[in-house]
Amino acid sequence: MYTEENTARLMPDVAVHAQPHLAGELDWVGMDGIEVPVRFDAGDGDVQRASARVGAFVNLRRPDKRGIHMSRLYLQVEQALSTQTLSASSLRELLQGFLDSHKDLSDRACLSIRFEHLVRRPALRSGNSGWRAYPVSIEASLVGDQFLLELGTEVVYSSTCPASAALSRQLIQEQFSKDFDAAEPVDHAAVLAWLGSEKGIVATPHAQRSVARLRVRPTEGAKFDLISLIDRTEHALGTPVQTAVKREDEQAFALANGGNLMFCEDAARRIQKALDVDATLSDFHIRVEHQESLHPHDAVAYASKGVEGGYAGKGCA
Repeated sequence: MYTEENTARLMPDVAVHAQPHLAGELDWVGMDGIEVPVRFDAGDGDVQRASARVGAFVNLRRPDKRGIHMSRLYLQVEQALSTQTLSASSLRELLQGFLDSHKDLSDRACLSIRFEHLVRRPALRSGNSGWRAYPVSIEASLVGDQFLLELGTEVVYSSTCPASAALSRQLIQEQFSKDFDAAEPVDHAAVLAWLGSEKGIVATPHAQRSVARLRVRPTEGAKFDLISLIDRTEHALGTPVQTAVKREDEQAFALANGGNLMFCEDAARRIQKALDVDATLSDFHIRVEHQESLHPHDAVAYASKGVEGGYAGKGCA
């Protein structure tokens, strides 16, 4: 009869044996893409369960040890994330568990979690609503007593080029001059009919689906508030993509685009201004990407809070 002790004794563990010809410290070792359910409160009190992909890592500071105990990391991830609502304190506790289970091997731990969170968004005019799936990324690390936490998401919106709008208006003016003799009195009904015809809009500015990618660092003790972050960003931009759309919603969206002409620089500054007043964020990183319809490359701008030692000047990746 095999007992747990006998089974463990009979099973070889080659990971504990040193390989002198391959000795060396490793920055991070672990697993990525662990499939596990997570529980997440986006700030509205509605705890949703989502399917997540998780990365769990520790460093290997013992050059004489061949590997870490990956099963220990996996079991801790599975136990903690599938039963507890995600929070700063629960993630710090999980990372500390990584280190406690690798006391002789590691002194740094990190964790990444990626999933989608559903938020119901109202239509612009019709009274309907629909669901938007916002990607969520959470990065956490523990080095000694230093715990770092980052929340990321994306907002998709429409951007209409101000330069293209100006050029289009010029062409419309020129067409008006051709169709209406300046020496003749202007007939109101004729002009109104002309404006409602295809001839009255001979050019339209180019617009494109655009993406604002956000990474934020909450202040100590702040809760995850994804919905507030999304709301601030979408309100600043004015043209977030829609869900349920009737004709009245589409017309309202066209009006919003016309009232929010913006280059990528404008979009980045709008979001920067909106997030800068949020006292729950110690730092933020913004990347806006206008996926141009005029040419095959994208227009991109970055912005940050500008705090010392923060995201500012960290490269353009």
